[in-house]
Amino acid sequence: MCPHVPSPLINMSPRLTTDLVCEVLCKEGILTDKQRDFIKSRESDYTRTLQSKLAKEGENSQGIPPHIVDVIAFMQLKMASDPAKLITEEVIMRCMAKYWGLPFLKIDPLKLDLDVVTSYIPEPFARRHNILPIAITPDETVLTIATIDPWDVETLENIQRVSGMKLELVISTRSDIHKIIKEFFGFKLSVKAAEGELGHRIDISNLEQYTEVGTQLTERHIINAVNLLFNYAFEQRASDIHIEPKRKYSQIRLRIDGVLHNVHQMPKAVHAAFVSRIKTLSRMDIAEKRRPQDGRIKTKYKDKHMELRVSTLPVAFDEKVVIRILDPDMLIQKIEHLGFPPEDVDQYLSFLDYPHGIILLTGPTGSGKTTTLYSSLAKLSSPEINIVTIEDPIEMIYEEFNQVAIQPGVGITFDSCLRNILRQDPDVIMVGEIRDRETAENAIHAALTGHLVFSTLHTNDAPSAITRLMDMGIEPFLIESSLIGVVAQRLVRRICPYCEKAYLADAKEITLLNSAIPIKMFNNKPLQLKRGMGCTSCRGTGYLGRIGIFEIMAINEKIRELIRVRAGSEDIKKLAIQNGMKTLRQSAFQKMLEGITTLEEVIRVTGTP
Repeated sequence: MCPHVPSPLINMSPRLTTDLVCEVLCKEGILTDKQRDFIKSRESDYTRTLQSKLAKEGENSQGIPPHIVDVIAFMQLKMASDPAKLITEEVIMRCMAKYWGLPFLKIDPLKLDLDVVTSYIPEPFARRHNILPIAITPDETVLTIATIDPWDVETLENIQRVSGMKLELVISTRSDIHKIIKEFFGFKLSVKAAEGELGHRIDISNLEQYTEVGTQLTERHIINAVNLLFNYAFEQRASDIHIEPKRKYSQIRLRIDGVLHNVHQMPKAVHAAFVSRIKTLSRMDIAEKRRPQDGRIKTKYKDKHMELRVSTLPVAFDEKVVIRILDPDMLIQKIEHLGFPPEDVDQYLSFLDYPHGIILLTGPTGSGKTTTLYSSLAKLSSPEINIVTIEDPIEMIYEEFNQVAIQPGVGITFDSCLRNILRQDPDVIMVGEIRDRETAENAIHAALTGHLVFSTLHTNDAPSAITRLMDMGIEPFLIESSLIGVVAQRLVRRICPYCEKAYLADAKEITLLNSAIPIKMFNNKPLQLKRGMGCTSCRGTGYLGRIGIFEIMAINEKIRELIRVRAGSEDIKKLAIQNGMKTLRQSAFQKMLEGITTLEEVIRVTGTP
């Protein structure tokens, strides 16, 4: 049961004591002798300070002294081997795992099975002993346990005896273990308790309206489960939460960096109550289950206000809910940080300098158009400028803008708002989307009467925006006299900076590059690219975060001539490329050459050349 102890420190207790941790860190070159002496002399002072801090935050209501690993991490000492980095809890536990001869595991919540985590050890026992089941073999003979103390032999033997399985140990951090305990046990217990009270109720899906008032106890469990789900999604950097009813269960998925991940399965009996709680928070009609509804929630996470956009849709087995998470720090950024190359930044900023005209952004849902729009408006925002937006719905409340939400039921449409907004003395107008001829005509009218107008279209590239406007019935002379420029965009995943590795491109990659970029600049030359190898920070995907790729088409006199004669999008595209426009694919390949993304991601987003 006990791991092998390395011989240089064999006379020292293998348990996590101050002396052992300090000696191991010194041996690994993480800690200097001076830092070791500082830790030993100031340990009691920092312990009391940390204990007081945790008590105020409600993390240590029982007054238990903090663990020595937490105390050393709280000191924020710099690593002797790399002064740019701090000695964190993870650094300490990785060193201890190496000393004990056991693997270290950075726990990824998305890869855990909720039933495995919560079925074998009671929550108080897991919390008290800093221990967590994380995996089980298919034949149920071996249980993998994450712990911070592999020498707690009595506890491990008790688990082995009760479970009837052999134990495989991995080392993790106490904070990760306790975070999983809080999230998984809290969610599982709340859902289970609600299921126990709701399981006897009638399931008639969404074919008939059926409403039953729950007890206060049931409501408390559901409220707790919803709150835990929200916090879990925020922790994982999710952009969307999907709650999908199936025949026998309810599936919860999170979209992270543009990719959906399964995270939980809830009992079907809990789904309706879960959805009702979210609809209540979103100020929707909880009794209406036959038609789609939209709402919004504003909540707080780590001293930051988060905006949640909620959409419900009746599907075969009940109502599906999708929650879009809008992080203010991600939605409004500096233009230079969106992903524009330096030359394109200058060109796009030149669009913003125009006193009047239309700037169009194109791309599918989820391509980052809203971030570019809000960031552009924030760039223009000042006390001297009146900015008015018309949105469906309002993505995020921003006090510097005057925001109007579309409500077709009471006659507030893009078209009607545009007609009336001109009486509000605007300088800059943002129209969420041009969907029809009337909206397009009013947007152009606003631009021609001295206003700077931003809007979006759903087209695949920048040149197609012009032909789309013509297809709506807009006269070419109106387009060429009002349009400043068109920006098409997509989002590609970034290579994880913690596990990136350089490699030489093979012949297939060289061929793809040559077909995408006109200049044959890669023939017979070694080309170095990067890829992510997969690590704990990126959950083994090799990607962490996303960045925009852009196709910017400025409307110059030559393009205006093509617009006047109703030229097709291909002719406009050829001329724009001659004028220096980079296509989305070329922009993506440029990001790849800069080591920001990979060939696989370029092909996923832009297709094969």
